[in-house]
Amino acid sequence: MSNETEIIIETMQTAALAAGEAILQIYHQQFTATQKADGTPVTDADQQAEKIILDYLAPLDIPVLAEESVAEGKIPELGDRFFVVDPLDGTKEFINKNHQFTVNIALVENNRPTCGIVTAPALNKGYIGSENGAFGFHIINGDMGEKTALAVKTGAKISMLISRSHADPRLTDLREMLNNPECMNVGSSLKMCLLACGKANLYPRFSPTCEWDIAAGQAVLEAAGGTILAANGGQLSYGKKQNGFRHPPFVAASTRELALRTCKLINAQI
Repeated sequence: MSNETEIIIETMQTAALAAGEAILQIYHQQFTATQKADGTPVTDADQQAEKIILDYLAPLDIPVLAEESVAEGKIPELGDRFFVVDPLDGTKEFINKNHQFTVNIALVENNRPTCGIVTAPALNKGYIGSENGAFGFHIINGDMGEKTALAVKTGAKISMLISRSHADPRLTDLREMLNNPECMNVGSSLKMCLLACGKANLYPRFSPTCEWDIAAGQAVLEAAGGTILAANGGQLSYGKKQNGFRHPPFVAASTRELALRTCKLINAQI
């Protein structure tokens, strides 16, 4: 790993942890949520966390695609290398106070997230993925604790993750086609991290997502040996300004074989 990459990753880690501390201060107080133009909720925590992250990333002089900035019409020229930031993924989880919300920062290079960090401030957990592998860690007094290597779960038995806040009726049919695997409802990008930890091995997604929802989790999952594919079997692409930076339906899985198998089933439904 180059010295520049090490500096980038260290800055991402520091930014994510600082944003998480600010989010927790608001989380434990009274707060209100408003709606953005697209109908999704936003709170002061989303906005404050994004400002903190942007301030930390600014000295690196790399363009940043950040959710709340995009909502305000602030979209930089991205080029072949840029950050993707979701300062608070799972705002509905944050509002409902179930702890399953995350801070997400990824570096995309040549259309692929090459490193990413996901922190779950209320759970005191974090996950990081890069060319050095995938690691989980505990957050102790706002700092990163000792890291533990992560690896995906292999084997024939399917354990599936379902979005807590974005259920889709087509999942019922998909579950039947997969012989009714065990399922677990999880919010935010934690789903990608649980795949990376080996706690499950499949996450199919029918409903739309945005690039900032997925980038950091994808970096962690792929560094742990997993894969994520668009429902057509191709790769997810990044920097898609022309369609509002939206991803198509996709499958995240522990193996490419399982992902492709599930993609075929999903394609039969969409």
